[in-house]
Amino acid sequence: MSTELFSLEGKVALVTGATHGLGMAMAMGLGKAGATLVINGHSSQEKVDAALKEYRDAGITAHGYLFNVTDEVQVNDAVAKIESDVGPIDILVNNAGIIRRTPLLEMELGEWENVIKTDLTGVFVMTKPVVASMVRRGGGKVINICSMMSELGRNSVGAYAAAKGGLKMLTRNMATEWAKHNVQVNGIGPGYFATSQTAPIRVDGNPMNEFIISRTPAGRWGDPDDLQGATVFLSSKASDFVTGQIVYVDGGILATIGRPSNEA
Repeated sequence: MSTELFSLEGKVALVTGATHGLGMAMAMGLGKAGATLVINGHSSQEKVDAALKEYRDAGITAHGYLFNVTDEVQVNDAVAKIESDVGPIDILVNNAGIIRRTPLLEMELGEWENVIKTDLTGVFVMTKPVVASMVRRGGGKVINICSMMSELGRNSVGAYAAAKGGLKMLTRNMATEWAKHNVQVNGIGPGYFATSQTAPIRVDGNPMNEFIISRTPAGRWGDPDDLQGATVFLSSKASDFVTGQIVYVDGGILATIGRPSNEA
């Protein structure tokens, strides 16, 4: 029974922005649980193809599509093509996003709008056609990748925090509107993870490295694979009565104020 609850055999999962990093880690988890993967990228076909090789080398059935999640025409065409080529989308993970580290007083309007469009509006654009199909078929799962910045502010990431805060509430409103159609919508909020992007600061003596390790009750950076359990759970039958929730996978950062217990 427990295995059946978490099995994704026979399911099609679309993960946006899954050519690298945390998106790839979450997609790998879905594939290992039995889902047929569909990944999205928008920078180049070469990156999509390279990612597909990694999935297939891991024994996972995967397909790749190049499109921009903020472009409604591209998204609608891509969803129609995916459902024709691979099958109806049972699981959607809205992972594609960007961050711009610019203080608010120095940020140009165009830069602000680009972050909001990608990280918030893009989720709205991407989800509409996928959920319309889920509703017709009687159910589905949506996971929006939020952030600790859905709850907290931090210097120089005002646009990102505004988008991710908005995404938390969009997740709850999607859950409210679509629960009657057996569509569960939840979010995952990653903490600080060891990825290629964070490698330059994850060295002894770097103030940011020391800050994160000391601020995290678990006393370490997250491993990207740490996200797989929450992703599989929220994609599976095990979460059929869970909707409108944000699961923070952060080693305990949001649970505490001041000095965590791992500090002397």
